[in-house]
Amino acid sequence: MEFGPHLLLAVLEGAVGAAVLALTALGLSLVFGVMRVVNVAHGEFFMVGAVVAWFVADTIAGHPAVGFVAALIVAPLVAGLIAVLVDKLVLKQVAYDPEATIVGTIGVLYILQQTALMTYGPEPRPVEAPFSHRIALPWFEWGENGLAMFYPWGLSITSYKLFVIFAAATVLVAFWLVMSRTRYGLIMRATQLDRETALAFGIPVQRVYSIVFGLGAGLAALAAVLIVPIQQAYYLMGAEPLLLSFIVVIIGGLGSVRGTVVAALMIGMSDGVISVFLSPTLSKIIATLLVALVLVFRPQGLFGTKAA
Repeated sequence: MEFGPHLLLAVLEGAVGAAVLALTALGLSLVFGVMRVVNVAHGEFFMVGAVVAWFVADTIAGHPAVGFVAALIVAPLVAGLIAVLVDKLVLKQVAYDPEATIVGTIGVLYILQQTALMTYGPEPRPVEAPFSHRIALPWFEWGENGLAMFYPWGLSITSYKLFVIFAAATVLVAFWLVMSRTRYGLIMRATQLDRETALAFGIPVQRVYSIVFGLGAGLAALAAVLIVPIQQAYYLMGAEPLLLSFIVVIIGGLGSVRGTVVAALMIGMSDGVISVFLSPTLSKIIATLLVALVLVFRPQGLFGTKAA
């Protein structure tokens, strides 16, 4: 396959990773933006979503689509409920102190990880995709008779991967509409801007915190359900999503939804292209160097605002 079609394939693979990364990082950015809590256990909520998806898909008999749809509903709910309990039993007890919450979420990380190991086991397990048709992709080139379309051998993508891109984009648009056009979004933004003023106006800040922490975990779990038919559910799979989410949030700007999406596209697409043509390890090194440059020259991130 020539360079052009090969590049298109790499970009499409990167778009799948970027879509899932955007959802995962969005949950981390939301929690920090509203609560000012650095959730070190965020990757483990991703892992919980994948493990629950496997349990649901393995339990429900019949067509794989039935189990997958059930997992799309059950896994984010389970992760969200666990997160609400963590908020009430851990974060609230330390009064959302920045240092204490980091230590607390590290403890939650190990509890979730070891619980998954005891109940799920150490081996990776696949989840069957609800559908997976191979779609050949066309390519255009100038020839003797002008512009001609042909189908290069190996230039194809599965219908499920296209669904992942579409589903993630739909969730991101829906989230933006909720945050910008609804009363619930207004309450969350008001809490993010000034907690004390929000309390003075009768906003139940503690309830908002619980909902936000649960929503952040639910977004991570939803991302895991979407990717687990492509990867495999594994009890240690939370580390890489956590690292990449932190990279995305730092580059985009802590608490900035727009920055999170843009940075996720940058990291995901570049990771897909560099991994295909060079090395997956190199893509992680470049992303880490980019974080260092952002911290030195623009500490607030691409779309973040400077602290007063």
